[in-house]
Amino acid sequence: MYMHPISDKLQQKLEKRKLEHSLRQLRVSDGLIDFCSNDYLGFAKSEELYDRISSELDQLKIKSNGATGSRLISGNNDQVEHLEHKLAHFFKGESALFFNSGYSANQSILSAVPQRGDTIVYDELVHASIKDGMRLSFANKISFKHNSIEDLERKLVASSGDTYVVVESIYSMDGDMSLLQAVATVCDQQQAFLIVDEAHSVGVIGEQGIGLCAEEGILENVFARIYTFGKALGVHGACAVGSQSLKDYLINFARPFIYTTALPVHSIVSVSCAIDYLENAKQSIDQLYKNISYFQQKMKQCDKDLQLNNMRLMKSNTAIQGVIIPGNEAVHSKAAFLQDNGMDVRPILSPTVKIGAERLRICLHSFNTVAELDLLVDKLLES
Repeated sequence: MYMHPISDKLQQKLEKRKLEHSLRQLRVSDGLIDFCSNDYLGFAKSEELYDRISSELDQLKIKSNGATGSRLISGNNDQVEHLEHKLAHFFKGESALFFNSGYSANQSILSAVPQRGDTIVYDELVHASIKDGMRLSFANKISFKHNSIEDLERKLVASSGDTYVVVESIYSMDGDMSLLQAVATVCDQQQAFLIVDEAHSVGVIGEQGIGLCAEEGILENVFARIYTFGKALGVHGACAVGSQSLKDYLINFARPFIYTTALPVHSIVSVSCAIDYLENAKQSIDQLYKNISYFQQKMKQCDKDLQLNNMRLMKSNTAIQGVIIPGNEAVHSKAAFLQDNGMDVRPILSPTVKIGAERLRICLHSFNTVAELDLLVDKLLES
């Protein structure tokens, strides 16, 4: 079969990934115990939430399959505008702008707001969507060491123009929290604008699950907050919360928002129902943290055995628990072993994380049982 020269180049890169044990592949994993999804509270699997969404759609009597265009053309409607008012109120902000995804929201803010001559100072472990948004910006970019307030202060002194500091409330690969109060204090002192991605805290942290910024009491200190709904809320979409001026600016200048077909009414109703459903989720949230505590206690008891097997539990008090197993081949092999034993655990390989920091990213949920957690720890220690 004839292969075009460019296809040959692509295949060479794929072969290199195979040799490095870092080739990504899609897979279906029905029937395995869920230790990999971001469905922390089980909302994505909730039949009750599904029925609420279906009932709400029936009441609206809107039989529409798609939005038919961007929000600025034909994709705007009463449902999304009502949702934005609801989100602004729920997240205690002046306004909210709905996005198709957290990726799109981060790209929009970072590419549109900082201008040439401005500076973006970001934690080195921020999500790829933030980094991709920064690449589209003409602003200067400076990283600071993860959760290092001292390094942040040094980098802010070296910044120019308007300065934007970007952090995540909970880091998606490490599971640890940002030192938000200290970050906010430094930003106030240096007159920098703070942007916080709350993707992994919404639903599970703070009063009513409105995130770490609210829990830390710094809402007034944050220029923009990004909330996504495809994790603990179990649906899809995202929003940016901030001033009315920020919302109006993004509508006018954020290309990922302007040129993207809007989400259909079904997605809008799903988010609205998930927000309502969260009001009665205290039992699930409490159970999630019981499971986190139980897993950590079990792992602490096995610390010497972990060391003997060249493994280390990362420091995290959130649903994201990382077990360091250096080397792509080693961590990939351990993940495959766990999957063969009925548990859906995925490896995080370099270059997604630094070489030597490869890990199993274990996501805990409110619906995981004690027996499942025991099985996970037992099989982790098997060769």
